[in-house]
Amino acid sequence: MSAPREAYPLTWPAGQLRMAPNRRREGQFKMTFGQARDHLLAELRRLGGINVVVSTDVPLRRDGLPYADGDPKDPAIAVYFSRPDSRGTIRPYVIACDTYSRLCANARAVGVTVEALRTIERHGSTDMMEQAFTGFAALPAPRAAEPSWWDTLGVQPEASVQQIIEAHRGLSLLHHPDLGGDTEAMARVNRARDVALELRAKAG
Repeated sequence: MSAPREAYPLTWPAGQLRMAPNRRREGQFKMTFGQARDHLLAELRRLGGINVVVSTDVPLRRDGLPYADGDPKDPAIAVYFSRPDSRGTIRPYVIACDTYSRLCANARAVGVTVEALRTIERHGSTDMMEQAFTGFAALPAPRAAEPSWWDTLGVQPEASVQQIIEAHRGLSLLHHPDLGGDTEAMARVNRARDVALELRAKAG
C-alpha cells in the first residue's frame, strides 16, 4: 500500500447523510485517535487498499500528518481508498463514520468495519465480498487531496501571520475572479490562508 495521505479539512462523501450531533453516541472503544488510525491503516493494508486518503477535521502538523490525539468539533472521519474487484479492476471506495461523539471512536468503527470485510474475504464467497463492497463503491470517488497550505501560499511552514497575509494578498491579485482569475484557484488560496491562520491562532 502506498503511503496514506491526510486530507484537512474533512471531506465528507457526497450522497451520504450526516448524523445529527444530538444523536451521536459515546463510543466504548478504548483507543486514542492515533491508535485507532494505525489499526485502521493496518487493516486496509491487509485488505489490499491503495491510494488511501484519511480525511478528518484534525489540523495537520508541518510534516503533513494529523495531530495524533486531536479531538475536533466535528468528530467524523472519511477514509477513501481503492482496491481491485474480483475481475481485477481497480475501484474507488469510501467508508465514512460520524456515529460517535469522538473522532477516536469513529476511526475505530471504520477500522472494525474494514476488519469485518477482511473476514468476509477470508471466509465468504466472491459474491458475498462483492455485495459487502457495493454500498461503499456506490459513493462518488474522492477529490484529490489538496497541497499543503504552505505550498499553496508559496511560503515556508513556519511562516509568520504577517507573511501568510502578505502571500494571500499577492495571490489574490493573481487569482481573484474580479481581476480575471480563476474561482477555484482563489477558493484554494482562501482555504489555505484560513487553515494557516487557524493553526497560528491555536499555537498562540
